[in-house]
Amino acid sequence: MEIDFHPGLWKSRKQMSESMLVWILLTFSGGYMDAYTYLFRGGVFANAQTGNLILLGLNLVDGNFLKSIKYIIPVFSFLLGVFIAQLVRMRMQTKRWFHWRQLTILIEALLMLGVSFLTGFHPIANSMVSFACGLQVQSFRVYNGKPIATTMCVGNLRTGADYLCAYIHSKKKRHLHTSLLYFGIIGIFMLGAVGGKIGVHLFGQKATLINVLLLGAAFILMMAEPTDANSPSA
Repeated sequence: MEIDFHPGLWKSRKQMSESMLVWILLTFSGGYMDAYTYLFRGGVFANAQTGNLILLGLNLVDGNFLKSIKYIIPVFSFLLGVFIAQLVRMRMQTKRWFHWRQLTILIEALLMLGVSFLTGFHPIANSMVSFACGLQVQSFRVYNGKPIATTMCVGNLRTGADYLCAYIHSKKKRHLHTSLLYFGIIGIFMLGAVGGKIGVHLFGQKATLINVLLLGAAFILMMAEPTDANSPSA
């Protein structure tokens, strides 16, 4: 699968869900969501469930059973999001009129819209955001044949370093390009986190409306025809 750098819109030869621009929007949104829940919704990570599991374990050891609940909720919500995304894929993968990934993005956008109007009730808001992240991480796992995460960085860091080492050893430019792709995605995620901080500062609770716009833009871009319009849906 190759990427066609089309003026004004980066298109995938297979499907628009694997276009560069869609992935940039989703990665920025992923960093934005994590910053929003951490800064505004009680110090909980929407995407980085590793952090929530660590905080859950620490609170359980300290006997803070009630406090530990706020870390359990996003973990289970994330798992549920992954489950639902896979279910949607199995049910809609053969549909030509509507790509299954568009449905998961639409659900995400509606959840972010709901969170923007949810005053207080941080555990519910966090569960909604974590569910949305589970949908995204399961729906968008491979870009141009390579596994890339749009809602977390650990795997991207490892793979980026791996390809950089391969380039230093072999001097093959394709390894360098792949490494730069991973580190570029990490940079976009960090920019999203910065954007989340700015959004919370400017809009507070309503900051998730920015996510709605980002997801809406990705949804619209996915309506465009890929370069190879006859390619099967994945």
